[in-house]
Amino acid sequence: METKTRARASQTRSSRNVFFNLSIFQFLAFLRRGIFYTFMINYLYMLMPTATLTASLGTLNMIASSLGQNLLWGRICDRYKLRAKLIVMGEMIAGFAYIIVFLIHKSLIDSGSSFAAGLAIIFGLSVLEFFWSMSDVGWAALLTDVTTSEIRGRIIGILNFIASLGRMVGIIFAGFLYADGEGFRNGIIFYIVTFLLFIGAAIMALLSRYKMQRLVQEQPIRKEKEERESKIADENEKAYMWFLVALIIIVLGAASINQIFLLFLKLKGGLNASDQEMSSILTAWAIGGMIASAVSGRIADKIGRNKVMLSGLSLAAVTPLLYSAASNFLSMALAYGLNGVSFWTVQTVGFAFAGDIIPEHKRGRLLSRYNTVMALSWGPAGIFIGGLLADVQVKIFGFSEHTAFVNAFYTSSIIVMLGTLLFAIKFAKLKTPFKL
Repeated sequence: METKTRARASQTRSSRNVFFNLSIFQFLAFLRRGIFYTFMINYLYMLMPTATLTASLGTLNMIASSLGQNLLWGRICDRYKLRAKLIVMGEMIAGFAYIIVFLIHKSLIDSGSSFAAGLAIIFGLSVLEFFWSMSDVGWAALLTDVTTSEIRGRIIGILNFIASLGRMVGIIFAGFLYADGEGFRNGIIFYIVTFLLFIGAAIMALLSRYKMQRLVQEQPIRKEKEERESKIADENEKAYMWFLVALIIIVLGAASINQIFLLFLKLKGGLNASDQEMSSILTAWAIGGMIASAVSGRIADKIGRNKVMLSGLSLAAVTPLLYSAASNFLSMALAYGLNGVSFWTVQTVGFAFAGDIIPEHKRGRLLSRYNTVMALSWGPAGIFIGGLLADVQVKIFGFSEHTAFVNAFYTSSIIVMLGTLLFAIKFAKLKTPFKL
């Protein structure tokens, strides 16, 4: 009995160490994203003033990431059971690549080739993303490995709360670092991001030394539950495919306005927000995400993933309709904060939903598909739906930018509603997500 008690205590300490390292890495990852990407679209639009071309950053990044994850890294992750090591390699490669991209970009800026400098960032980061995506696969598989279905929603919710906090801090810093593009031109943003990448790699290198055990609750988990969880029925994989189809529609709709929303905030004929006001609006999104992350996973563990997902999706369909009605940055911050609630509810519960039904031996490959769907928010929807729709209205039909962007918001809402309807048809009546 004493030996079992000691073993249990050792496992609990190990789990806490693992969770602590995961938390720090998550915070740094989203701190980095908040610093780098908050004003990147605006900076690219300054260098290359077309919404469609600006949105190509996310599109090419998504394509490169999807190819890397689905063709290579997911298979390697499953075959060799690499998790933390993939993350370490991905973060290290990204750190060096950021410096190279900046140096090329800087040389083009100094020579007066602003358009080429913008392209250098787009194509440089896209090439990088192919290799960096190994980190995304490793993270998703690792997080699923160390959680059980009983507490997966709660753990992911906590980590996403930390992610929202990190992004909010990053957004605040970005508001001061951007300085009308000078933060990118002089390299300070690139150097800060590189430093954070190397710290993250070091943290995951330490984590790789731990024996990976599942994060457990204080009470013992019954053996039969673990055995049942390890057996995924064929119908669950079919359900997973339907889940991805619904998620594709939803993500395309919601993400179609991500880039133009940032441009909409700065329109002189519209909100005309300052850098600090824009930072405040984006911070409200992060705060909304923090609240959703803190509660949505825990609630989903208790009442079911499907019910909480539908609540988040319904809110995601409504919020784009509120943007055009915002008359000042405070009302826009409220609307965007609600969007943050919807996004992080779907992000938290959706990942737990996927983790529940994916068999362990296919986690790398099937989670790569999930990551690919979520990566649609990086740009394809913006370039083929939101950005294209806005450009067509302005350049062909002569609409004002404000009117064009508002119409894109309406389109976004309709598409999200369709995806939500499909999800509801397939999953709303389930009392529990899946019987494992």
